[in-house]
Amino acid sequence: MKRVFLFVLDSFGIGAMPDAARFGDEGANTLQRICGSKNFSAYNLCALGLSSIDGVCIKSQKSMPSAAVARLSERSNGKDTTVGHWEIAGLISEKPLPTYPNGFPSELIAEFSRRTGRGVICNKPYSGTAVLDDYGERHKKTGELIVYTSADSVFQIAAHEEVVPIEELYNICRIAREMLVGEHAVGRVIARPFIGEKGSFCRTANRHDFSLPPGGKTLLDYISAASLDVFAIGKINDIFAGKGIGEYVYTESNADGMEKALLALAREKAGLTFINLVDFDSKYGHREDIDGYAAAIAEFDRFLPRFIGKMREDDLLIITADHGCDPGDGSTDHTREYVPLIIYGDKIKPRNLGTREGFSLIAATVAEYLSVPYGGAGESILKEIYKG
Repeated sequence: MKRVFLFVLDSFGIGAMPDAARFGDEGANTLQRICGSKNFSAYNLCALGLSSIDGVCIKSQKSMPSAAVARLSERSNGKDTTVGHWEIAGLISEKPLPTYPNGFPSELIAEFSRRTGRGVICNKPYSGTAVLDDYGERHKKTGELIVYTSADSVFQIAAHEEVVPIEELYNICRIAREMLVGEHAVGRVIARPFIGEKGSFCRTANRHDFSLPPGGKTLLDYISAASLDVFAIGKINDIFAGKGIGEYVYTESNADGMEKALLALAREKAGLTFINLVDFDSKYGHREDIDGYAAAIAEFDRFLPRFIGKMREDDLLIITADHGCDPGDGSTDHTREYVPLIIYGDKIKPRNLGTREGFSLIAATVAEYLSVPYGGAGESILKEIYKG
């Protein structure tokens, strides 16, 4: 029974791509930034081959990888979660999703306010934690919705759980999602509930993403059409708007996601388990927390032996990322970076594949391994790495 476990370490970039300057990210390197932290530890990742990947300059006690590894460049025109995951699943985004560096158009905000029955405050790019400090108290007093964006294609709505109940906030997000189409078809509408009082506001785990559906078939559709299992852990179901996914579970943290991935090893179903670990990005990358990011990588590194020890002969472990988010570059935005590719299994030949173009080779490789007919982007590398 062939199974693939695909981990996306959200924002774990490994160095600026050649076109990074076009995105304002020249010199970005998430991995290099965090490896200088006292909290950084990646012994098991390096044993798999992280330290052997092109451009990676971190010390390792093992010179030869135990997995197949590569450095992947992104073909899509963007650097956000949506287009990164879609490309991993075989869908290239040639046209960038719309962004709003000056806030959303006044007529759109006015219509949104009319439909929801609530006023709107902020309406500009903002840090997700700073926006609560600056607008949270006014929101609590007036009930106005905190609407903000970032360098990504997102329409974010923050509301205190005691002012706007969770289900009402979700319905408000659904209204926004219905409105944001055509030229304003942002990648994600994000519910950002929070709790607390002035000076101690904090976001809760009840975040929910209302994503733009993929504009074509992805790996998940092809696997589902072949009557194989697609199990999503974390925000994967949101990113793909449920398209091509059989079952899914949400997570409260990286630790929760890793535990749910361990439980997924007990599923007696051939197919794909697709896991997103978002804390790297949301808690550490965007918040410019180098030590926190380093500690999160160390936590994942400690988890790996537990997971690998329970894998079966025909299981594949794939570790990659969707973009970068350099926590020390002076910006809270994502960064245009290469991402790592690590493929491990009993039947995988350890080797360094160099630098390859397109995250979509992951989709093509998974499809070929699962013997699924596939018509998406990317070229499979299975023949280069599989012992058979």
